[in-house]
Amino acid sequence: MKKTITLLVLLFVGVTAFAQNKNAKASIEVDGVCGMCKDRIEKACFKIKGVKSAVWSVETHELQLIYNEEKTNLNAIHTSIASVGHDTKDLKATDEAYETVHPCCKYRDEEVKDDHKE
Repeated sequence: MKKTITLLVLLFVGVTAFAQNKNAKASIEVDGVCGMCKDRIEKACFKIKGVKSAVWSVETHELQLIYNEEKTNLNAIHTSIASVGHDTKDLKATDEAYETVHPCCKYRDEEVKDDHKE
């Protein structure tokens, strides 16, 4: 009985020691000004296979991500966000993509930014 328990414990330790954590966490700075921006940014992330969690803060402009490194990478996530009109610290959205965002979401316009300040 002792040998069986010892064998099971060693087997369990061996399996957990070699298990790889596929999930990565990252924080990305993304420009935006309101709740509509939040929805658009988060939806752009979830379009990417492998993204498990995406939460963007209107106040801090930080996007907190959890994603499977075997299925995607940060470059793909930056590209998806830029394609819906939002700039990231590493990739700027094209002018054409930026023009598709709602007028109240024009985060490059200082007047719009001022309107969203509390």
